[in-house]
Amino acid sequence: MSLSSHLTELKKKHEHLSMEVEQAQRSPSTDGLEIASMKKQKLKLKEEIERLTTELV
Repeated sequence: MSLSSHLTELKKKHEHLSMEVEQAQRSPSTDGLEIASMKKQKLKLKEEIERLTTELV
């Protein structure tokens, strides 16, 4: 897998996780710890995307 295709996949995962977090925050039955976990995953993806983007340049 090339670096650019890997970046594309990471961005898709990040966007999908963003939508899941938004939906979970609107749902009163969603556990706060679950939302926090999703936000941590999202942050890790963002950091990886930024790291790989700087490697490309």
